[in-house]
Amino acid sequence: MTSGGVATTRVPQEERTRAMRQRLLEATLQCLVEHGWSGTSTTLVSQRAGVSRGAQLHHFPTKADLVVAAVEHIATVRREELAQAAAALPRDQRRTREVLELLGEHFTADVFAAALELWVAARTDPQLLAAVEPLERVTGRETHRLTVEMLDVDESRPGARELVQATLDLIRGLGLASTISDDQARRARVLDRWAEVLDHELPRREHHRQERGTR
Repeated sequence: MTSGGVATTRVPQEERTRAMRQRLLEATLQCLVEHGWSGTSTTLVSQRAGVSRGAQLHHFPTKADLVVAAVEHIATVRREELAQAAAALPRDQRRTREVLELLGEHFTADVFAAALELWVAARTDPQLLAAVEPLERVTGRETHRLTVEMLDVDESRPGARELVQATLDLIRGLGLASTISDDQARRARVLDRWAEVLDHELPRREHHRQERGTR
């Protein structure tokens, strides 16, 4: 067979392999959301993904292999979802409150619930912690960077970085509370007030101040 023929047969197989792995990772995420860490098994994941047990074991021989890959997948999805939402965010007079709403949605989404299951399990699982910790550092830095960008923060000013981090800690805490009870009205009041605090206290880049001055 010619090299062209080999390429023709190889690409579809690679695509099938990639699609199967993606289904397994997405199924792992959904199982974590619906069944928690303790209720998630490789058998349940393969059933959810519509993949045979043998095929699943071929790609991920152990639960540890599957979970490490899922941790990477979840971290990537979290960063991509937030970046896409940030890019689509309109600019208007309620910009600060809209940014807080976007972050609030991010920290109550399924992917955050799945990550939360991994955080709790990693506390007492050294192997899982070794996989989760470095990816969470990357995700944390990217979330902070996007928040600075969305809010036009001047981080060269004293206290600016701490206010951004306090914002993320606050909204992450609200997201955690939402896993126990759904109190959207209380969360809205908190974010309304925090938006006022940020508009008054948060140092902004010069072009942001100029835009606000023209309104």
